Amino acid sequence: MLLEKELKTIVTDYLHLSSKDLLGYEKQAKKINKPLEQYLLDENIVGENDLYAAAAKLFEVPFVSLKGKEIKKDTLNLVPAPMAQTHHLIAFDSNKNEVSLALLDPEDIETIEFIRRKTGLSPKIFLATPSDIKTALRRYHADLEQDINIVQISDTDGEDGSQDLKKAAEELPVVNIVNSIVEHAVYEDASDIHIEPTETEVVVRYRIDGELHPVMSLPKAVQSGIVARIKVLSNLKIDEHMVPQDGRFKIQVQEEKYAFRVSIIPVYDGEKIVMRLLNEGQKPLTLDQLGFLPSVQEIINRSISKPHGMVIVTGPTGSGKTTTLYSMLGMLNQPDVNISTAEDPVEYHVKGVNQSQMNPKVGFTFAAALRSFLRQDPDIIMVGEIRDQETAEIAIHAAMTGHLVLSTLHTNDAPTTIPRLLDMDIPPFLVAFTMNVIIAQRLVRRICQYCKKEYHLEKDAIKELERLFNVDKLTKLFLSQKLDLKKEEKTLQSMTFYRGEGCGRCNNSGYKGRVGIYEALEMDKKLIEMVNARGTAEQIKDYAVAQGMVTIMEDGLIKAKQGVTTIEEVLRATRE
Repeated sequence: MLLEKELKTIVTDYLHLSSKDLLGYEKQAKKINKPLEQYLLDENIVGENDLYAAAAKLFEVPFVSLKGKEIKKDTLNLVPAPMAQTHHLIAFDSNKNEVSLALLDPEDIETIEFIRRKTGLSPKIFLATPSDIKTALRRYHADLEQDINIVQISDTDGEDGSQDLKKAAEELPVVNIVNSIVEHAVYEDASDIHIEPTETEVVVRYRIDGELHPVMSLPKAVQSGIVARIKVLSNLKIDEHMVPQDGRFKIQVQEEKYAFRVSIIPVYDGEKIVMRLLNEGQKPLTLDQLGFLPSVQEIINRSISKPHGMVIVTGPTGSGKTTTLYSMLGMLNQPDVNISTAEDPVEYHVKGVNQSQMNPKVGFTFAAALRSFLRQDPDIIMVGEIRDQETAEIAIHAAMTGHLVLSTLHTNDAPTTIPRLLDMDIPPFLVAFTMNVIIAQRLVRRICQYCKKEYHLEKDAIKELERLFNVDKLTKLFLSQKLDLKKEEKTLQSMTFYRGEGCGRCNNSGYKGRVGIYEALEMDKKLIEMVNARGTAEQIKDYAVAQGMVTIMEDGLIKAKQGVTTIEEVLRATRE
């Protein structure tokens, strides 16, 4: 879809619609909650071909109609199916030097440049209508059904069935499909790939910036071949279909090495595959890049520079806790220190750090690893997660005996971490005297910088914020973080916030990338007394806030005012 600004320019300047009429249509579209472009097309106020032919003039690129155009299979496959589906583009013609691309966003330089590098051909850009591209995208599915003559898999679990599966895994179309799914996930910055069988097809989805997006549907005929191919890559049992399996494989994409952590489980219609992407060459991000406020960075620097004690990072699954720990390890990783880590799984390999993969099947648990580490003369220990009383006890005793211990825990905020440890029967005085800092975090989506625009909050959003916050307190919070408020920004109605309008670069979501929002609870004398007296999480929180602790929600609102994320994202991530 066209951006609203571009759409208004096209219909008034090129299709000669009056501004007055356009304003009326805009009101009607808002009333029925429909995008303006969709409303104009549905009501036949403008024709799709006329609209996009005019848009082509605005963008100064040729317009092409794909209806009835014959597209050779070799040309179509120059662009991988997942990329074509996600970015709404089609390679419809090619020669020795050029590839002709029909797309909806001729300014998507990143994608065009990727196709230039991948194909070695010079892209020639054309604008096409959404319906033409949608129709042309179906050719990928049709071609797969025609071309794939998958080996019929035997129902038996014997040797013959295994041989058939191996043969299916080596079929060129299957190899190409798996390569295409994996490479495109890397290109899209996906964190996970979901390959899910249904009764009639195989659905592929990517998790991008925390949200799952459907990417493509494949014919049911390729299901066995894809599962077999991924099992072969991951060194898993190819003829085992009734037991969950976990594995790992590596690939190289444009000189970058990626590891894929594979999980396969049996489901009603076959086997579901989830692959987690891990960039092996990625360096730990700095605290600044992760989104820590300067005041919180100071607390962390103070806490990890101490020779002993505990640093706990807390939050739900998928909130970026491990990434934060790796960043701290990156700061601590010096030639004169011995660092040992117990992880499940080892997500990134860090040079100079002794990383151990847990294996509960042979008794190598977090607790067992910690006991062994203490005989390895460590300075710093990282425990992937404190899951039980035994691990918590050993970790805390290690912190008491002169080691710096970093770990994670599952709690909603920083203050509730202390009662959680006490519930594990850890004596209060041990918790109080070993804890350096507790950091709670969530992840929120960043606003896309290419389509970011200013706006003022609507009534419903203001009511919600007023229910959660005192406006005067919010203004003081913004001023304390040195945010430049204009003279007129005295009320929530007058404050300027930001959101993404939606463009080709962010797949019309308005968001691109993620950033953390945090709260850091640093131990002091008064807090030590409160912990020893078994103070409640609420009492601890009230004291910390009175001492100037910025809560997760406040940190999010600061980032929303800075234009890093949106109010909606912050409320979504922090609502309990």
